[in-house]
Order: sequence, then structure tokens, then C-alpha cells
Amino acid sequence: MKVPLLDLKKQYEGIQEEVMKAVGEVFDSQMFILGPKVEELEKEIASYCRSNYAVGVSSGTDALLLSLMTAGVGFGDLVITTPYTFFATAGAIARVGARPVFVDIDKVTYNMDPAKLDEIISSLKEEKPKAKAIIPIHLFGQCANMDSILKVADSCGLTVIEDAAQAIGAEYEFSDGTAKRAGSMGQYGCFSFFPSKNLGAFGDGGMVTTNEMEIYERLKIMRVHGSKPKYHHNMIGGNFRLDALQAAILLIKLRHLDGWTEKRRKNASFYRELFDEKDLAAISLPKDIGKRHIYNQFVIKVEDRRDELRKYLNKNEIGCEVYYPVPLHTQPCFNYLEYRPEDFPVSKEAAEKTLALPIYPELSSDQMRYVVDIIDQFFKEE
Repeated sequence: MKVPLLDLKKQYEGIQEEVMKAVGEVFDSQMFILGPKVEELEKEIASYCRSNYAVGVSSGTDALLLSLMTAGVGFGDLVITTPYTFFATAGAIARVGARPVFVDIDKVTYNMDPAKLDEIISSLKEEKPKAKAIIPIHLFGQCANMDSILKVADSCGLTVIEDAAQAIGAEYEFSDGTAKRAGSMGQYGCFSFFPSKNLGAFGDGGMVTTNEMEIYERLKIMRVHGSKPKYHHNMIGGNFRLDALQAAILLIKLRHLDGWTEKRRKNASFYRELFDEKDLAAISLPKDIGKRHIYNQFVIKVEDRRDELRKYLNKNEIGCEVYYPVPLHTQPCFNYLEYRPEDFPVSKEAAEKTLALPIYPELSSDQMRYVVDIIDQFFKEE
């Protein structure tokens, strides 16, 4: 049995007619950059994320870059984030001339550990005034501990830029019982519409959400080279515009997103049942800590022989992936930060022991049984 890590063709089969009609309307209009479709998507995404405003951009990476630029983060500033995530987060920090300051992650959620965040900020000492922002990542579809992170940010006067690339629709419940969606808690929320995301475009695309009118207006100016009115520049921005074709496709997909998310959540629950039946001590399953985990990935922790298991799954035609094999503090391009591999032990362990299994909405129960059976078979063959 073949079980791909993701099957976008199957998803497309169910929406093909809607998508072709939507892109046909864009072709007929000949309006390909920004325009009515992008404006419509921005309103829909803002509503979905329970934010006041949203600004369509060219990618999730550019969402981060644009947010940092709009927040005024630049040369010599410090931005705090985690080393266990996709490169774009720290890459965007470096691209604006700021220095990434890493904080280790929580062992259960793989998100920023607020206790370690406190420690890092205290350790900055005379450099503390240079700290300008925190970028918590809602990794794999589950929100970071925003209650604690926001308190730290407020006490230090730091801008919070949520990296919600993998978390559209994820929800976090605060200690007072209120619940908010990813991208609506900090000053900025950054989303990716890369095709593999729960809400994926047919190419690159992204979005920045905010609750503040002033930030919203500045974001719109910055995404078009800092121009307002046209050809007049009071600031330097960039070309961060979202294509109308991608917006049209995303508007169709957004209608299906909650249904797809619930299927992912049901698949996660079924995986748990299957793994419980096997009683595999060598495997730790992801914990559903937040109010709404959307499972962009279903990431297990393999105590021993992770890479051998990966090869075994591939041999049996099961797609799987390591997110992320090289923590950012050990990437050669960040050697100048002078971190040691052991400085962030939880991130190091996660890079060495985690493995993502298929979790996409169209996954069948038979396919999931096969995945778990093959994993069980691998450990019985030891």
C-alpha cells in the first residue's frame, strides 16, 4: 500500500471545478496583481483569524520580513525566537540586519519555552535595550504559550510577531478563559500559503494579520516598495504583493478549510487509538495541549533509531519527513552567533528524534492502520 506524506492531487479532485471557474474569472478580468480578489481574501482571512485586518503578501517568508521592516527592526537590533523551526524565521531576522537570539523549546509542544525566554532576556544585561521583538512559532499547528510570552513582551516593551505559518485556525485559550486564534494575539501574525500548508495556494503566497489600523496602513505601503501615492516614497519597502490568481484559489480553499481541519484532528485521534493498541514504548505521540491543534504535521518522537525507521517506512512506500534535522543555531550561516550545539538541548533532541507521519484530510483509516502496523513491525524485527 502506498501512503504519501501529502496527497494534493486528491484534494484538488474535490475542488477542481470551483478552482477552474475562479481562475477563469481572473483571466477574464486580466487583473493579476492585488485588486478585488486579493482584497476579498484579506477580508475573509481577517475574519477567519479573528483579527481586524489582513494584508496579502508574496510568501510566508515575506510576511515575516515585511512585519520586521514595518516594526522598524533593523541593524544591530535583537529578535528572540527558537532554533527549532524552518529557516525563514531566523533568515528574515538576519536579512533586516538584526541578530537572532535563540530560546530553547518546550519538550512537549516544541514551541518556545517561556521559562527559558525569561532566562534569555535576563542574560542580555547591557544588550537588553537592543531587544526589539519576539517571534514565537506556532509549530506543527499548535499555538505557543502566548499567555506567558505576551506577559514577558509587555513587561519588556517588545513587539510580538507570531509565526503562524503552520497554524491557520489554531486556537489558544488564555488563563482568563478567553480564546484567540493564531495571528490575532501579537502585533503581527504571519501566515504561509505554501502548497503543503493546511490552506495552500498553487504556488507561493502569504498574509500578515494585525489588530492595529496604523500597522495595517503601514503594511500596505511597505508591500509596494514604500510607495504612497504611487511613485512617491517616504519609506523603503519591497515588492511583497500577492497574486490575484493565488487569492482566487485560496478563497475557494478557505471555504473547505474547517472541514479539512476537523478531518486532520480526527486522523490524529485515530492514530492515537492505533498506537495505543500496539503499546509502542519507543514512540511518543504529539500532545493536543492547546484549545485547537490543526495538525499541519503529526510529529512523533522516536527514542532510538529514528533514521532507520524513516528508511524502513520509505521502503514500505510510506511518506515521512524530518522537521527539522538541523537546528538553526548549528546552521553554518549562523556560525557568527557563536552558539554551541549543546546550548539548546531540547531543540537538539527534537532534531535527532522526531518524524512526521502522513496526516492529510484525505488519508483513509486503512492507510493509517498500515502506517502503524509497519512501525510496529519495524520494532518487532529488532
